[in-house]
Amino acid sequence: MSDPINNAGTRSGFIAVVGAPNVGKSTLINHVVGTKVSIVSPKVQTTRTRVLGICMTGEGDNKAQVIFIDTPGIFEPRRRLDRAMVHAAWSGAGDADHVLLLVDAERGMDKNTRAIIERLTKTQRTVVLAINKIDLVNKPDLLGLTAKLQDTGVFSELFMISAEKGDGVAELLDHLAGLLPEGPLLFPEDQITDMPERHLAAEVTREQLYRKLHQELPYAATVETESWEDKKDGSIRIGQVVFVERDTQKAIVLGKGGHQIKAIGAAARAELETMFGAKVHLFIFVKVREKWGDDPDRYRDWDLDFNA
Repeated sequence: MSDPINNAGTRSGFIAVVGAPNVGKSTLINHVVGTKVSIVSPKVQTTRTRVLGICMTGEGDNKAQVIFIDTPGIFEPRRRLDRAMVHAAWSGAGDADHVLLLVDAERGMDKNTRAIIERLTKTQRTVVLAINKIDLVNKPDLLGLTAKLQDTGVFSELFMISAEKGDGVAELLDHLAGLLPEGPLLFPEDQITDMPERHLAAEVTREQLYRKLHQELPYAATVETESWEDKKDGSIRIGQVVFVERDTQKAIVLGKGGHQIKAIGAAARAELETMFGAKVHLFIFVKVREKWGDDPDRYRDWDLDFNA
């Protein structure tokens, strides 16, 4: 944690964003921060660890630093990695000043959302509700869902938003900023995340894996940045490894003649160059590491509890 930065008349604090998998938590946080700090893909349970997205809002005496905790999607866990991710999500909620529950307007009150609401009821926390993807449903269905959620008695405020398009997000952000305690800024005003650049680079490549292979590739894949070199000409040389569990998975990632991994690398490199404002030389290798999902070292890298 950074040392507090003295600013008179400011607010600063943590908002945990929780919800079922793939409801748009990362999309929302990337939108309010103004750049990518958490990866997004159509594949559920993409976020594996706690990610901070730091947003400055307001001016002068109304300035606020809203520190969003992007948590893994909460669902019924079946594997060790599932349990660790769900544990991380609830830990993030417990550590925050306030909780924002995001609900997918299309999916509505599904099993995972009902379970989350039931647990939030027991915590007696202040919970703000945002119904996301409102542009994808008709008004009668949206009103029906709103009534069901309000009947739970859990939520202090309700907002209708489209995280992807930005509709309603400014109003939500203003409300959340007003909930935060008065106090000094906890991070420099220009800082947008606490994630190390090496980790962020690995996440960008993992996102491209999911985007290009989400139908073919199971969850048995992860990316690690093994080397990072700032070159004299201002460019960055990054070496990464994609770990999979079986040779058949390695063949999928590589593609015929290496076509797939080249496409993944090109897309990741383009995004990294935009993110870091420098030319990036990206080298990706694919290796088989059986049962990496049961390796305690991987969990430490992701700041997950191996024994959750």
